Amino acid sequence: MPSPSSPSSSSLWRDADFRRLWAGQTASQLGEHTTLVVLPLFAVLTLDAGAGQLGALRAVGQAPILLLSLLAGAWVDRWRARTVMVLTDAARTVALGAAAVAGLLGLLGLPALFVVAFTVGALSVLFDVAYQASLVRLVRRDQLMQGNSALEGSRSAAQIGGPALGGALVSLLSAPVAAASGAFFFAVSFVSLRRIRRAEAVPGHATPVVERPERPPRVRQLIREGLRFVAGHALLRAVCLASAAFQFSFAALMTVYLLFLPRELHLTGATVGLALAATGPGGALLGSVLAARLPGRYGHGVVLVSAAVLGNGALLWVPALHGSSTVTVAALLAVNFVFGTFGQLVNVTVMSVRQAVTPDGMQGRAAATITFVGMGCTPLGSLLGGVLAQEWGLRTGLLVTAAGMMLSPAVMAASPLVRLGRRLPL
Repeated sequence: MPSPSSPSSSSLWRDADFRRLWAGQTASQLGEHTTLVVLPLFAVLTLDAGAGQLGALRAVGQAPILLLSLLAGAWVDRWRARTVMVLTDAARTVALGAAAVAGLLGLLGLPALFVVAFTVGALSVLFDVAYQASLVRLVRRDQLMQGNSALEGSRSAAQIGGPALGGALVSLLSAPVAAASGAFFFAVSFVSLRRIRRAEAVPGHATPVVERPERPPRVRQLIREGLRFVAGHALLRAVCLASAAFQFSFAALMTVYLLFLPRELHLTGATVGLALAATGPGGALLGSVLAARLPGRYGHGVVLVSAAVLGNGALLWVPALHGSSTVTVAALLAVNFVFGTFGQLVNVTVMSVRQAVTPDGMQGRAAATITFVGMGCTPLGSLLGGVLAQEWGLRTGLLVTAAGMMLSPAVMAASPLVRLGRRLPL
């Protein structure tokens, strides 16, 4: 926890170390979102990958969430989160740099894309768990909403530059150049996070006052404790189920979506990137403002369910679009703006709920367990999306997966989350 001399919640932006964390996390998220668009677009537009191949590529990139999330939580609760973030930034810089070189040499085929996708996905799992735990160790509890709003706002803001830049570079230049841009952003994050000066207290690392020092718990024990804690907490259990419903449906939808835009609507790579980037302004600006004000005024539960219904429901309009006219592109931008705005509102509120009800020594494992249950469903969702697109067609597959997005608000409405009031439980 920060020292008593830490700035008050109203002056968090005057904290130089928080600004460095925010800048590093923003650059890292921008690199991650650029890469998430570059690899699938390269596969579709350059390698002419089919629906099944695209679904498999996205599933491989998401598989580390299922394989590594619980281990990542245990490691982060034992190590300094800042060290984890710095090391993963360095490794992702090297991985994407190597991909850029391979592309320039004409060696960046589909097998290489699978390797790069898995490597970057694995490192991103570690980084994402670490930055959530790092905030709790850097600021006070009364600063969490402001800190989360800034960090989650930057994550959504990365959707402005990431997809737009990635789509434009793949379309106008080449996939190697696009991969190199991702490596550059991870390098910027590495430099910013290395400049954080405040000492980070790792929960459980203080020397116990006993005659015989206790052996540190094993990773397996730490993972079990995290699973039991989340499963035994009604609010966190509901967050897990709602997250799983959302991530599974969203992964299926995005697989169909990335095929639907260029092949059914005949949009260019740059236009696809622009359409995806429209989630950024809503999430980064309006969504963050709403997250800082609405839960305290109307109650966290009401805001969560209402925002999920409005944001996810907007995607039901996409299958009705036809052609590549200006009206179609404008409608896509509007839908993604609404989805980004209310999705950001849900993200910030859920993260604040989780952090408020979780002890400091359990932050990494709680975040990792929820990631494991929620994001762990994404490989299956991506595969399902590919199957639906191939067997039922792009438009029908998109409609079915968009309808599946409504499962998440339904789960929240049937859980204790809907009863949360204006103040979070501590």
